Amino acid sequence: MPSSAFRPPDFDVFSVKGFEPRMAAIRARIRPKLESLATSLAPALGKSAGSEVFAHVAKHARRTVNPPDDTWVAFGPDTRGYKKHPHFKVAISRNAIRFLFEIGPEHADKTRWAAAWKKSAPKLAPVLGRAKGLAWFRNEHDEEPAAWLADLSADAIGALADEVSRKRDGQLVIGRVVAAPEAAKWADTQYRDAALETFRALAPLYRLR
Repeated sequence: MPSSAFRPPDFDVFSVKGFEPRMAAIRARIRPKLESLATSLAPALGKSAGSEVFAHVAKHARRTVNPPDDTWVAFGPDTRGYKKHPHFKVAISRNAIRFLFEIGPEHADKTRWAAAWKKSAPKLAPVLGRAKGLAWFRNEHDEEPAAWLADLSADAIGALADEVSRKRDGQLVIGRVVAAPEAAKWADTQYRDAALETFRALAPLYRLR
């Protein structure tokens, strides 16, 4: 099995100019490591999530001109895709690795999920605020957090659910970011441990109904 540890040349892929050259580099250097992470993480993540999860490595099939600024493996409850469901994601970009939980723009019932989050927020928000390094991101592709959960009140954390319904492409993205220079020093086991630690803290959001 290929290593799932990313090194400086992997992060440099996102500086490659041109769609085809960058996609070729992603396929050669990064996708095998994401597939290795998928194999390593899915069984343990399923136990934390309370049901089987299926890995989906990004193919960027809709892109034909603009090269992607990040790529990822996502984990969700459906073999056919993840975008209509709550999902976890390990994403790599030029400057960071991100371990994320997302309610994306294509979620099948964002209004219902937001209502469930608001109902549960008084109990869950303090726990999330104490978890290691969790942050809120305005967009799934952002490398920089918009706010650290530890700096937000329980009410403010609960109000983040409004992000999913505020506009048509609304989304909620919460997780942990690790800067590329630090992540590039990690071994395979450190990637796995960081992902599982983060996803276990966020698993109650995945299970919300």
